Amino acid sequence: MSERLFSEDFLRRLERLALIARRAVRGQTQGERRSPRHGQSVEFADFRPYVAGDDIRRIDWNAYARLERFFIKLFVEEEDLTVHCLIDTSPSMNWGQPGKLWYAIRAVGALGYISLSRLDRISVTAVGSDGHFPPARGKQQALPLFSFLQGLESQVSSAGNGSYPRDIVPGYSTRDVARALQAYAASASRPGPLVLLSDLMDDGWLEGLRMLGGRGFEVTVLHILAPDEVDPQIEGDFKLLDRESDATVEVTADYQLLARYRQTLTAWQEEIRRFCIARRMNYAPVLTMLPLEDLLFAWLPRKGVLR
Repeated sequence: MSERLFSEDFLRRLERLALIARRAVRGQTQGERRSPRHGQSVEFADFRPYVAGDDIRRIDWNAYARLERFFIKLFVEEEDLTVHCLIDTSPSMNWGQPGKLWYAIRAVGALGYISLSRLDRISVTAVGSDGHFPPARGKQQALPLFSFLQGLESQVSSAGNGSYPRDIVPGYSTRDVARALQAYAASASRPGPLVLLSDLMDDGWLEGLRMLGGRGFEVTVLHILAPDEVDPQIEGDFKLLDRESDATVEVTADYQLLARYRQTLTAWQEEIRRFCIARRMNYAPVLTMLPLEDLLFAWLPRKGVLR
């Protein structure tokens, strides 16, 4: 993809945002996050009695003058954390106007830049292909991140008019997605905030999310759909091709069928929302017609993902 991800002005605006981490984390190097460890910083945390081997420079001499006992001053350490982004690159993501995959790529690029600007690490994994951007830190990593994202390609099937919920186009395989997320959950050494960007057109996503939640990730699901998937403007006889499974179904698109489709879609999204709420995950349905600026500066702050 040759289209530029962001303008310089937009990047400067992104630097004002920060990703919210609900829990204190153990990072690798000094950053801007509150750590569960105590060390040296400008913010006082607590006292503890001196023990042999402690750094005498951290003795509170005022406390010794009053109590004639040695105490060590503890301070809050600020450390970095690793922000994990999982982007769905399955065939159904390469569809829609505006395109779901390109929208997800730009959203990950923005979240990654926000994290790099805050001295956090960013890791991006393409689920559905072999793409992986290993944990990186510092604004100098922004260009390599953007280059990686622009190189991502969806696994495109040869034809099809789009993907619809499973009551209309059946035949979803759950093994590959669930296995991929299980492997990711098992291999990640530093669980932290995790953002999944997907159209969720595979039942395996829910099993994978369950595994990620159990591993300690703070999960946010951006459920990305194109406008025509939410409100299809079709009429007449069609053969629909499921871009995930290549299953086909012949339909006559009339008022009753489209009404049932919309009801099925609403019920499907509500099922996912309840699934996420039960596991303390953020769930945000996103239409690709929503400007990325509104997503980042209004929608995600309301969801408690950014501030």
